[in-house]
Amino acid sequence: MEESDAPETEAEVMRRGAAILAERLPAGWTARLVTTVPDRGMDGVIEVMAPDGASATFVVEAKRTVEGRDIEALREQLARYAGTLPNARGLVAARYLSPPVRARLTEENLSYIDATGNLSIEVSSPGLFISDRGADRDPWRGPGRPRGTLKGEPAARIVRTLADFTGAWTVRGLVDVARVSTGAAYRVVDYLEREGMATRQPDGQIVVQDWVRLLRRWGDDYGFVRNNQITRWIAPRGLSDLVRRIAGLEGQAPYAVSGTLAAAEWAAYAPARLAMIYVADAEKTANLWGLRPVDAGANVMLAGPVFDVVFERSITNKEGVVLAAPTQVVVDLMTGPGRSPNEAEELLEWMKRNERSWRN
Repeated sequence: MEESDAPETEAEVMRRGAAILAERLPAGWTARLVTTVPDRGMDGVIEVMAPDGASATFVVEAKRTVEGRDIEALREQLARYAGTLPNARGLVAARYLSPPVRARLTEENLSYIDATGNLSIEVSSPGLFISDRGADRDPWRGPGRPRGTLKGEPAARIVRTLADFTGAWTVRGLVDVARVSTGAAYRVVDYLEREGMATRQPDGQIVVQDWVRLLRRWGDDYGFVRNNQITRWIAPRGLSDLVRRIAGLEGQAPYAVSGTLAAAEWAAYAPARLAMIYVADAEKTANLWGLRPVDAGANVMLAGPVFDVVFERSITNKEGVVLAAPTQVVVDLMTGPGRSPNEAEELLEWMKRNERSWRN
């Protein structure tokens, strides 16, 4: 998209959104934008009509930009507006909505549309659901505007620290525990604030109230396979024998078991068919553990980590096997192969119920 295509005012944002919605409606449906409405607070109303004459009303809040920290206020504001009109619900219109913001709007049961074509519209009567993809990056982001990302080692270290520990943090405290630079800490914290994943208290301390959402968001930018150097192997005598071998060895290079094998320590889901293990030296470790390299049929994935934070706050179980921290394991499962995402949900439920046992 050209810079000249960018809607420059909220009124333009709303008109562009209404036009995109009209184009996406099924045959026989219509959409009409009304900008003069009884409640002076709302930006406008979009009336959607089905072929049989049934209609629904969307009260619109138009913004040039929307960040995660804006969403709670938007939800409350639109709920008030929707309460003034029959069969109405809220809709957020913006120039661009990032993937994390779109996810948050969906969580809050808010319809949305942006000028690049990202939209999610849902109403029960008349029954209508439309979802479409536009841009995943802001085509009008100017130079110097902060990027929305939790990629990179500083973000990994700060996310792990905020999730592994309870309580409020000063930036200085985060710098010391996460072992990142002051500048990196401020950049990550600023992003978390903008996205509504962290709040700054009046005394300046930083608090994360929803560590689950924080870990899910990190999983959008970090994954066991996509971020690490993966080699594939087979343990000839199976994973149970491999675990016994690992537990019986002393003086081996750093490692941390993740994935299903680790999750079974806290929330067993099903017998493990694939081992996901972080290792400092894949070749040396594979030889020590008796693994054989394979191109297909692997039951072991060794990951040379891009960030050594994966080894931090690891746990040695009663068998003597070193496990990655639950926060690392659950994100690895969220982004892992096969049934791993389902196993992540089981582990998350255990983590919610037993927070005191793993958060420091």
